[in-house]
Amino acid sequence: MNLKKYLVRALHRLQKGPGYTYKELLVWYCDNTNTHGPKRIIKEGPKKKLIWFFLTLLFASLVFWQWGILINTYLSYNVTSSLSIGFKTMKFPAVTICNANPFKYSEVKHLLKELDRLIEAALERILQPTPGNSSENTSAPLNLELWNQIPLVLIDEHDKDNPVILDIFETNQTAGGNETCSHQGSDNCTYRNFTSAAQAVTEWYILQSTSILSKVPLHERIRMGYQAEDMILACLYGAEPCNYKNFTQIYHPDHGNCYIFNWGMDEEALNSSNPGAEFGLKLILDISQQDYIPYLSSAAGARLMLHQQKSFPFLKDQGIYAMAGTETSIGVLVDELERMGYPYSDCTMNGSDVPVKNLYSQYNTSYSIQACLRSCFQNHMAEICGCGHYMFPLPEGVNYCNNEDNPGWAYCYSSLRSSIKQRQICIDSCKETCNDTQYKMTISMADWPSEASEVTLIPCFATDIDGSPLPGTGTLSNVRAGVQLRGSAASAHSALLPQIVWLLSSLGGQFGFWMGGSVLCLIEFGEIIIDSLWITIINVIGWCKGLKQRRARARYPDAPPTVSELVEAHTNLGFQHEPAAVPRDEALPPEPGTPPPNYDSLRVQPLDVLGADSDAETE
Repeated sequence: MNLKKYLVRALHRLQKGPGYTYKELLVWYCDNTNTHGPKRIIKEGPKKKLIWFFLTLLFASLVFWQWGILINTYLSYNVTSSLSIGFKTMKFPAVTICNANPFKYSEVKHLLKELDRLIEAALERILQPTPGNSSENTSAPLNLELWNQIPLVLIDEHDKDNPVILDIFETNQTAGGNETCSHQGSDNCTYRNFTSAAQAVTEWYILQSTSILSKVPLHERIRMGYQAEDMILACLYGAEPCNYKNFTQIYHPDHGNCYIFNWGMDEEALNSSNPGAEFGLKLILDISQQDYIPYLSSAAGARLMLHQQKSFPFLKDQGIYAMAGTETSIGVLVDELERMGYPYSDCTMNGSDVPVKNLYSQYNTSYSIQACLRSCFQNHMAEICGCGHYMFPLPEGVNYCNNEDNPGWAYCYSSLRSSIKQRQICIDSCKETCNDTQYKMTISMADWPSEASEVTLIPCFATDIDGSPLPGTGTLSNVRAGVQLRGSAASAHSALLPQIVWLLSSLGGQFGFWMGGSVLCLIEFGEIIIDSLWITIINVIGWCKGLKQRRARARYPDAPPTVSELVEAHTNLGFQHEPAAVPRDEALPPEPGTPPPNYDSLRVQPLDVLGADSDAETE
């Protein structure tokens, strides 16, 4: 019951309102607030009232202006970056080495036999000055199945509006292009035009070899590549010797077997506490370029890349070449970047908030934007083309594309790769990592070995420890590479510049400086705003009620009639006799008039009058 009474009183209080007019409320606020200025407005004389009113309004405007600037600065989420330069003990980078040629030609020659014959015939046809004078007429007939799937054609553009497409076996011109169609015999084709016949032949060979090698099991591709014991001849890290067993093998689609030093997967990453060449990694590699695939790799050397531990090496984008027959020295400057996350920058910590499934997670590697972009492309290709490209990891339940199972895969791949829309979707979906380490390299090279030391060094690498000869050595195709950290490292850290503590202190400082206020003054100001809204609502409700009553009175311009007046207006004072001629003896007696009923008893009378009447009746 007490709760009900309290609620009823609260309702009555809400209906009644604060009990002030706007003027009374404003005077009460100025007289009781702790803010400087308003009190002087109501207590000073007329002239000073005007001066203090102007000053209070000016300083209040300055406070709101400063508050707007501070809040806008805070909501812009600015960050500050601090850069520190100096050498410190840090993790030695992971070093990935690969051969520029992915497979030994002696191991894959049986797979590429028909393709090599086709490319030789095409080159001979391109370079033959006179038609019909080539040796293809005397050789075994060519298997044109591969050729018909993705042919090399000549694009004659003498007439720009009507270019002529000719098969390369039907012309002896020196410019050509690749033709890829959605299916064989279709008019829905795309063409890649090359100004160089050598470039066109190379691109065509890579595309065809991709289809052939995609059907080879992974363990066979690993076997056909360069093995670590054959490739890594000597290794030295600092003052400690090392060998191929200190490297982790990984299969790379572009370069075949690659080997990573200090990857940090199985063992703890090595630290480097001293800069200089004598504390770095030194390698002597044998690239065996005499066993290169002739039409697949035109460059001879080793492919190297420096990257973070537990990250996948994307050598095609970030790798460098170490030329054969040289000593390559690589100096490294390390940049460590730490970015603030959302909303200060659009970066990710580990890729968990990226809507793209990372296909490189099967290698147990960390997230990177390169892995995200390639995974996004492969997912789109698997969805649109129905198969995956040989150069990227496969989604679950998807097979690699080849000409037999997917005749139109090359057309689909070319269309997808040239699609700006698909590319933009992947760019918008992928994010940079918040914590990143970049390696800036300084590369220098010299001939190795020198003419004086060649006589003594070549025999050392031509024989094993037990004196047995090593295959592929005894030539100048070896590579000597050295990786060392330079004497400085840079660390860039991003920190939030305007924090919430800074915002509150700045807002309070401006309010206290210009108007001498505090948080309690803001509460008082909020109270007067609530009371003003309360009074406004009650006034609006009262105005609506008054408007309703005024509309009701508009039907009666004078005072409304009483009940008796309304009854008397409809009273029957008597019937009027009809002037019909009725015999006197048959005439009816006159009817008396009907008196009006006495409705005075319905009038509202005071209680004392009623009481007097009742007493008189009893007497």
